[in-house]
Amino acid sequence: MLLHHRLLPRLLLSPSAPVTASLFPTRRILSPCCCSALSQVAAPQTIDHSDDDEPQGEVQVQLPLDRLFLPPGASVSAGDAEAVTARVLKGSNIVLGPYARGDANVIAADFVKSSVRPDDCPRDGLPEFALVGRSNVGKSSLLNSLVRRKRLALTSKKPGKTQCINHFKVNDSWYLVDLPGYGYAAAPQEARTNWDEFTRNYFLSRESLVSVFLLIDASIPAKKIDLDYASWLGQNKVPMTLVFTKCDKRKKKKNGGKRPEENVENFQSLIREYFEAAPPWIMTSSVTNQGRDEILLHMSQLRNYWLKH
Repeated sequence: MLLHHRLLPRLLLSPSAPVTASLFPTRRILSPCCCSALSQVAAPQTIDHSDDDEPQGEVQVQLPLDRLFLPPGASVSAGDAEAVTARVLKGSNIVLGPYARGDANVIAADFVKSSVRPDDCPRDGLPEFALVGRSNVGKSSLLNSLVRRKRLALTSKKPGKTQCINHFKVNDSWYLVDLPGYGYAAAPQEARTNWDEFTRNYFLSRESLVSVFLLIDASIPAKKIDLDYASWLGQNKVPMTLVFTKCDKRKKKKNGGKRPEENVENFQSLIREYFEAAPPWIMTSSVTNQGRDEILLHMSQLRNYWLKH
């Protein structure tokens, strides 16, 4: 298992090799609640032009093929463009591949333990996905949304409350991992250093880590600390998915605010120079549950590929 854990970052962060034949199966089993996650990327954009700060409907962003993420096991040739765009998960650049199965639903989720060192984390070898982001980006809210539990992960209006590596077992077969937020200026310098050190040690040493989900606040312009974190993950070949949070928020244009899709596009353009191929990304909202099914399907295909290889 360790061998392919080391290969997975290369598969996720480097250009996909051109293959002449499509590997998309003609028949696929999908969970009923996740079928709505599929959408036609070529459909006209429906962008709300309201000046309100109130939550608005989801926005479907149109993308060229070279900015789509092909998961492990998927391929595309020049004649496959229409078939590929039909398999793009809504509000993302992620193509649904052959490893997406009917196991995307969350049936049960339970807190297992908190650890202050990677060596103290569970040792059962189950695949895991780590959530990390700037303090107050909405990690705990997203985790609760994914498992449909309001208080599985405790949320707080005060940043910096998550201070350990917190493991939550899902369906008794894989883990969601809530990591300490970064960039909380009010925390003591020694505490910030310790959090950063054991979090990064976890990324580099955890053999069962399938992918890091880096949360970015889409309601505000890109921040240097987020760009630096994404760059560090890429340079260290840690598999990463960008999760843009708070996509239900619409800032007032008269105050100079940009819409979430504009901030998402800007962040993509700023990190493009760090990556040979487009990293996977998903737009989400814990208020409307936008992106919930898409994240679970994406986790499913990465998890099933990891388990098989």
